[in-house]
Amino acid sequence: MARRYDYIIVGGGSAGCVLANRLSADPSTSVLVLEAGRSDWIWDILIHMPAALTMVIGNPLYDWRYESEPEPYMNGRRVYHGRGKVLGGSSSINGMIFQRGNPMDLQRWASDPGMETWDYAHCLPYFKRMENCRDGGDDWRGDDGPLWLERGPVKNPLFGAFLAAAQQAGYPLTDDVNGYQQEGFAAFDRNIRNGRRWSAARAYLHPVKHRRNLTVQTLSHVNRVLFNGKRAVGVSVSRLGRRPENVYGGEVVLCGGAINTPQLLQLSGVGDPTHLESLGIRTVHELRGVGENLQDHLEVYVQHACRQPVTFNPALKLRNRPKIGLQWLLGRTGPAATNHFEAGGFVRGNDTVEYPNLMFHFLPIAVRYDGTQIDTPHGYQVHIGPMYSDARGNVRIKSADPKAKPALRFNYLSTENDRKEWVEAIGVARDILRQPALDEFNGGEISPGPHVRSDSEILDWVARDAETAYHPSCTARMGIDEMSVVDPTSMRVHGVENLRVVDASAMPYLTNGNIYAPVMMLAEKAADLIKGDTPLPPSDTPYYRHDRRDGER
Repeated sequence: MARRYDYIIVGGGSAGCVLANRLSADPSTSVLVLEAGRSDWIWDILIHMPAALTMVIGNPLYDWRYESEPEPYMNGRRVYHGRGKVLGGSSSINGMIFQRGNPMDLQRWASDPGMETWDYAHCLPYFKRMENCRDGGDDWRGDDGPLWLERGPVKNPLFGAFLAAAQQAGYPLTDDVNGYQQEGFAAFDRNIRNGRRWSAARAYLHPVKHRRNLTVQTLSHVNRVLFNGKRAVGVSVSRLGRRPENVYGGEVVLCGGAINTPQLLQLSGVGDPTHLESLGIRTVHELRGVGENLQDHLEVYVQHACRQPVTFNPALKLRNRPKIGLQWLLGRTGPAATNHFEAGGFVRGNDTVEYPNLMFHFLPIAVRYDGTQIDTPHGYQVHIGPMYSDARGNVRIKSADPKAKPALRFNYLSTENDRKEWVEAIGVARDILRQPALDEFNGGEISPGPHVRSDSEILDWVARDAETAYHPSCTARMGIDEMSVVDPTSMRVHGVENLRVVDASAMPYLTNGNIYAPVMMLAEKAADLIKGDTPLPPSDTPYYRHDRRDGER
């Protein structure tokens, strides 16, 4: 790695894979990707088997295994945060759910000064460019991009009953939550192809790894960005535990995500001088917004026992796993070939919000991310949580040691509005799950249980039981105000040269849904900004907006 590169991409995760593909498309441009984790070898079935996600989350071979600081509004609990430490990043360990968010999310982005070209009209063409929808494209969806999408088959009878129950509770169905109308319930898109996980690495990186101008180095931990004055000139990297060496580049692009990117900026002397100097780090450039504005989705499982033997819970039994594994190995079929997150929806929890603020995922199985099962033979569950919490936290390094994990403070449940929306969310979930369409399956609520009724009891349960939905973001946000970190027109870090950020940390606000899709869109758009290519022309494709007066406009 002694040579000099035009671009050094720090992080071979979701955004890093997009940039590796797009920036190396010019054969005269040399690109180096540095990934701290291991490769996503084709024979590693825990990555590529969709249903094995519970085996990689929490596994140190694949996961950074972060924990929050004690959360003051959650009884001092430390909330576990899994992030992908492998080629493909979190797209190699996530739930494979593809959700763009609501078009109004991007309108909210664009409403901030300097963010005008991040509205829905300017972002839709980049969503379409990356998509390869199995069911074909249209005005809203793409059909020739690298990222394969298929709709959940929803063949289990519980899916049909759940969608019918949502209608009985007064909520609409929609053809496509990523198309014209997000609001409502539908089968979900997922990143699975022929029964295998289709990660960012499989979609973007592996097809171009043969390019002579692209170098990918795994097991390479970047310790800090190297500066000459306020100009980034390279990085210090340790590979396979060896002594650090310096690698030089024309530009350094940080793609480590909402935790690693602000951590690396702070280690490199970019951040709040008071914080940095207390740790013995010389300030290169003062940017007080680095690590601030941390946002995430919190969620709970509302679980029911099932009266009929139609769930996938038996597939979790040890005695059944060899047969299921063999079925997947031989034909990429069976319970192991799905992520089980095949349907859900987006609704407004009250009449004051303009667009959906609650997200549902329905599963015909009752199990936690860590594999913990209910104590009954069969069960089903919904994952539910508010999408627009106004709680804000931060990411701050605790020492100058690049191997030390930073302190994560999310401040979940810290605001009055957040707590109000949580009470509404549980009420909406319970209303749907008690509808007649589910009567033949409903064996009673297990979690939180019928004893949890009042607002205070619900909030106490959420504080005890909620988990992250694994969507940390916004810690190096785009904008032009004094607390922003990244220039929206170039992705450059304010105040320094040759350093850019392209990942979830650059998002100004959390989107309505899982964040993988918007991060990939952001990276596609950023690739054009970095290369200086003419941006894709904005689209005039319409989108649904609820009108409280007459239902729609």
